Amino acid sequence: MLGLSTLVLAAEEGGEHSSEFNPILPSNYDLLWSAVIFVIIVIAFQRFLLPSLQKTLDERAALIEGGISKAEKAQSEAAAALEEYTAQLTEARAEAARIREDARAEAQQILAETRTKASGEADRIVETANKQIEAERQQAIVSLRGDVGALATDLASKIVGESLADDARQQRVIDSFLDELEANVKAEG
Repeated sequence: MLGLSTLVLAAEEGGEHSSEFNPILPSNYDLLWSAVIFVIIVIAFQRFLLPSLQKTLDERAALIEGGISKAEKAQSEAAAALEEYTAQLTEARAEAARIREDARAEAQQILAETRTKASGEADRIVETANKQIEAERQQAIVSLRGDVGALATDLASKIVGESLADDARQQRVIDSFLDELEANVKAEG
């Protein structure tokens, strides 16, 4: 504080010098040199520092814009990949449904073919069995006719007392006996 009061006292004492020495306003040569140095600093700032600063800012802006464009590109690629994935998933689901339907249809077709084959095989087996039964029946009838005929001939020979050794006569007697027997069975049935 002493320095300031000393300046104030010196200003009051030298009333004439008071216009020359103003503590607020610097002297003219200080203003001139300050302005020259300021101009030099501004020129140096504009020539050297500002271009490198502007270059750095431009590079950062370009990096930011590049990053934004890369992010937008990556986002569009991700959206396209998601859309493609969704389409493939939908297609795969449709394909799976089609395969299931084809498998069901094929299973039904195989089942129908198997039933048809089984039915045909069963019909063939029944037909073969019926033919075999009919053949065995015919064979039994022929065998039975021969046995019944021989018994009937022996019995008739004993009853009649004469020999029925003649084959034609024997066959006629057997046939008439069997025909009467069949007629009686049909009449009763």
